[in-house]
Amino acid sequence: MWMVGLLSVPSAMWAQSATTGAIAGSGAAQAGPGSLVLPPTIPIFPLPDGVLFPNVSLPLHIFEPRYRAMVADALQSGEIIGMVLLQPGWEADYEGRPPVYPIGCAGLITHVERLPDGRFNIVLRGLAKFRVTGEDQSRPYRLAHVDAMPELPDDEEKAALRKERQRLEVLAAASIGRSGSGPRFPPEIPDEDLVNALAQYLELDPIERQDLLERQGVLSRSHALVELLERRAVAPR
Repeated sequence: MWMVGLLSVPSAMWAQSATTGAIAGSGAAQAGPGSLVLPPTIPIFPLPDGVLFPNVSLPLHIFEPRYRAMVADALQSGEIIGMVLLQPGWEADYEGRPPVYPIGCAGLITHVERLPDGRFNIVLRGLAKFRVTGEDQSRPYRLAHVDAMPELPDDEEKAALRKERQRLEVLAAASIGRSGSGPRFPPEIPDEDLVNALAQYLELDPIERQDLLERQGVLSRSHALVELLERRAVAPR
């Protein structure tokens, strides 16, 4: 099933980005979103098209020297890397420190493969959103001062997510062109994880994905995703 693919790491789904060397795919989520207290300073990996969500996994291929150093250091000091989206116009200063959106998501390195030439294949599992409050210039890669933004829905929000899940599943299935009867998504996937996985892996523009990440909580993200998919469903083709 399609959602099972989102929560595993099939190598056939990995596709290298032509501009950044990132591999966008899917991975296994193993911990509740917002469960981590982040260090005050973490390495960040800026991409023009990569957005990570809590409790969803993202495979990455790391080949630039500065980001090889980032991964090597992270493996020695907590195994945490923050994913952030580059703002438009990044191409003019990609080798430097172009502006990034202030809201990102920290991930824990759950799998790592060191390649003979120094490159890495890694998988990050989303842990918690954060806000960038400043940067540390002491490394060749980027280090950010961050404030954690955990997402912990209360019972009322969980009940609302449960009610909205069926509509979201129908819209998501239509968006990816699935057909047939019966459940389209494994029912054992928690509602919060389903919302975040769809936000990360449906075919959305990076800015749309970033807007979903910046929503205040999973319920707000679910509402926004439903509205986005509904607009697409009625848009002329």
